[in-house]
Amino acid sequence: DEAALREGLPLRKAEHAFYLDWAVHSFRITNVGVEDTTQIHTHMCYSNFNDIIHSIINMDADVITIENSRSDEKLLSVFREGVKYGAGIGPGVYDIHSPRIPSTEEIADRINKMLAVLETNILWVNPDCGLKTRKYGEVKPALEAMVSAAKQLRTQLASAK
Repeated sequence: DEAALREGLPLRKAEHAFYLDWAVHSFRITNVGVEDTTQIHTHMCYSNFNDIIHSIINMDADVITIENSRSDEKLLSVFREGVKYGAGIGPGVYDIHSPRIPSTEEIADRINKMLAVLETNILWVNPDCGLKTRKYGEVKPALEAMVSAAKQLRTQLASAK
């Protein structure tokens, strides 16, 4: 969980490259010795990824999950514009900081908006972040709605081919 990679940047711009190289190296060290079949995921909280996208790519994670539900897909454009980000991306489809339980239709709408920016083969469907702030009675129906929306859209996409 590299939630604060961007936020940890030193105040002095001259120190950014050293910090980012160190952070990427540290991340990659944690993955030494894993099997080729092991999928490496990283998570980053709300952030401006534009100035660190090359470091994110250099982390060589298979999937990045990001908090996205309150950004209206603005955070996603950097993964498509001007860089080749070939890994999976899991932008959060609902806000886990709210006790409000999203409907299947709301989540399907969010996923469709994400598909306007991202390719289907790299999109992962997941909540914004960890669920520790929510009660089980909030988590279960929200996850059920998320799974239902994902299944519904997979069926639609498969029939459209």
